[in-house]
Amino acid sequence: MFREETTMPVRPHLGAVAAMAALLLAAAVTPATADPYESVTADPTGRISADGTVILSGTYRCRAGTGAVFVSSSVSQGDSAVSHGVGGTRAVCDGAEHTWQNTGAVASDKIAPGAAHVEATVMELRPEGGLPLPVFHASRQQDVTLVAN
Repeated sequence: MFREETTMPVRPHLGAVAAMAALLLAAAVTPATADPYESVTADPTGRISADGTVILSGTYRCRAGTGAVFVSSSVSQGDSAVSHGVGGTRAVCDGAEHTWQNTGAVASDKIAPGAAHVEATVMELRPEGGLPLPVFHASRQQDVTLVAN
């Protein structure tokens, strides 16, 4: 006696799982009303070395979170829609103001001394159902000047 086994195609289930993950991520990423006591700034001057190493700094303030919190930053120049990530720093969310400094290598032909645009973000990776989902505490875009280091 043979028993016929039936199998369900995996592809439709993978699509459903991917759609659910996207929905959960969108819900987690959608910022709620910003907490007025959470903030991030970038210093008006950053540094750049001849080899393309960029150093950005500023301040941040955030309230307690349940996951790991980081201050990330990126830099762009001119009309470029391309941003270059410049490191990340672990944040302490205790309601007090703290300083941050990120260092990252950017191709030396992409960024040079002069006017630049920085985006700094305080983001928490909050564990939700076994997955670390991003929760944004503060974000700021700011014009800065990069000086040769």
